[in-house]
Amino acid sequence: MEVSDDKREETSVCRYHAPNDQSWQRAHRDFQYPEIEVDNHQIADFSATTQLSSEKTLMASPSNKVTDRLSSSLRKYQPIVQAAKSRDVNESDTVIIITDMLSDLFGYEKYSEITSELCIKGTYCDLATKVDGELQFLVEVKAAGAELKDGHVKQAIDYAANQGVDWVVLTNGSNWRIYKVGFTKPVTHELVIEFDINSLNPKKAEDIETLYLIAREGVVKSALGDFNAQRQALNRFCISAVLLSDCVLDVVRRELRRISPDVKIENDQISKVLIADVLKRDVVEGDKADEARRKLSRAAIRLAKAKASAGESESAETMRESAQPLPKADAATGAKT
Repeated sequence: MEVSDDKREETSVCRYHAPNDQSWQRAHRDFQYPEIEVDNHQIADFSATTQLSSEKTLMASPSNKVTDRLSSSLRKYQPIVQAAKSRDVNESDTVIIITDMLSDLFGYEKYSEITSELCIKGTYCDLATKVDGELQFLVEVKAAGAELKDGHVKQAIDYAANQGVDWVVLTNGSNWRIYKVGFTKPVTHELVIEFDINSLNPKKAEDIETLYLIAREGVVKSALGDFNAQRQALNRFCISAVLLSDCVLDVVRRELRRISPDVKIENDQISKVLIADVLKRDVVEGDKADEARRKLSRAAIRLAKAKASAGESESAETMRESAQPLPKADAATGAKT
C-alpha cells in the first residue's frame, strides 16, 4: 500500500526540524550538528569545492590585539623562513626557528608552554605546546628545505595517541600541516588544514584567522576544534548521507510529483538515480561514507529518544494536572473556591 505524502511527513524522523521544503538544508544540519551554525550558502559554496582554503570563512575571529600580533609577527618571520629554506638549514636549526615562531607569532610562553623535553616511550618529540599544564600539540619539525610527506607524521601520531593528545603539527617552517588524531584501533589521523607561511597575506583577515587556529588564544577558545566540527558537518560524505536519507528523499519525491503529478515515483528510484548519476561514487562507498551513514543513524536515534522523552514529560504533566482536586462551590454564594 502506498503511503501518502502527508503520512510520510508525520513519520519522518527529520520532519520535526523541517517544517517546509525550503529549509531542508538547515534541517539536516540541525539533525546532526544542532550546536553548529550553518547556512544554505555555506552548503552550496562548500559543495562547489573540497579544497581546505574554502573552509576559512567558517573560522572564529581573533581580537584586534591578537590580530595585530599575528600580522606583525607574520611580516617578521616570512623573510626569516624564506631565507632558512634557501640556505637549506638543518633540522636542529629549524627547530630553533619554530620555537621562536611558536612564541612570537602564536603567543605561547617560551619558557613554560613550549618544550623539547617531552619524553614518550623512551624518545623525545621535537616540540610540544602546553596551556594550563595540558598538552595541546605535538610538533614534528623537518629541515627547512625538506618536502613534507604524510609519512613524516606517523611517529608523532603514535606519540600523540599514547599521550591522549588530539592534535599534531608537521612543519618545516614554511609549510604547516595540522592533523587530528583518531583514537581508534588502529590509530588514525586526518589532515584538517594546511598552509604556507610565505603565501599568507598579513593584511588579509582570512589568513590571520588561519594562524589563529593554532595560536594560544585560539586554543583557549577551542577554535581549531570548532573549526574541525564545522568542517565535519560540511564534509561531502555527511552531505551525501543526508541527501540519501528518507526525509530528504521525501522532499525530492514531493517536488518531483508536483512537476509530474501523474507519474508514480518512489524513494528507492530517486536514491538509485542519485547514486548512479548525481553523486560521485567515492562519497557513497568506502569507510568514510559508511561512517557518515552511521553518524546520521545515531543522530536519528538521539532525535527519536529526545522526542519520546518530551512526549513522556508532556504526558506526565497532563496526568498531574488531571489529578488536581476539582474546585469546591461555596455553600452560601455558589461561587467556586
